[in-house]
Amino acid sequence: MAGNTELVILTVNVKGMNSPIKRRQIADWIKSRSPTICCLQETHLKQGDTYRIKVKDWSKIYYASGEVKKAGVTTLISDQAKVKIDLIKRDKEGNYILLKGSIDNKAISILNIYAPSGIASNFLQEKLKELQEEIDNKTVIVGDLNLALSELDKSNYKTNKKEIKEVNRILEKLGMLDLWRKLNGDRKEYTFFSAAHGTYSKIHHILGHKDLKIECRKAEIVNAFFLDHDAIKTIFKKTLGVNRPKSHWKLKQSHLKE
Repeated sequence: MAGNTELVILTVNVKGMNSPIKRRQIADWIKSRSPTICCLQETHLKQGDTYRIKVKDWSKIYYASGEVKKAGVTTLISDQAKVKIDLIKRDKEGNYILLKGSIDNKAISILNIYAPSGIASNFLQEKLKELQEEIDNKTVIVGDLNLALSELDKSNYKTNKKEIKEVNRILEKLGMLDLWRKLNGDRKEYTFFSAAHGTYSKIHHILGHKDLKIECRKAEIVNAFFLDHDAIKTIFKKTLGVNRPKSHWKLKQSHLKE
């Protein structure tokens, strides 16, 4: 567990947790990494099966799951952290869960999101509009967005520039930055290899409001040897979440694709 002066967020796509062996592997891996908050995507657990997610010393578990074994997101918070959750929003398909509250008396909002492959851009535009009133200068968005946010995030540079532009425009309106990219500059490092396309990409992200940039001291890609996705880990100073005035704006319907 990180020291009291740090808040560590870890996020990874686990591609299914129905196997008891895999659940143990994931639990052991989380414990070895000692995050404050761990966000999982694609748990593939139905609503009635989420009780199977158990990690010693991470008993605060918040999830969104659908009625079938696909998607599914889970956010775990360490027992060592003092947590107060004021609001939980989740979708019925299990593609996102939003927690708003405080950790160790510091205000924070965590949006754990899985954007389905093939419709990621449209999905993100729709959900960011839907949740815009809850996204403020204390918000961190984490997860598998299934979208490279810049040409640097893909090994062959072949990206859908229109899709990237639309999503980045909305993120910019929300004041959100790719914290990994801000801290690592033009570095090329990836979280996923597509065997079908023979390409590497960084489609997993930790995004934070621009006000949080100075509080984020490190962002790195972390190997998860038993998964086909790597994780992203971000370390914040505990001054994360200082209260500042919230800017108000709304996305117009025309900002979304039909």
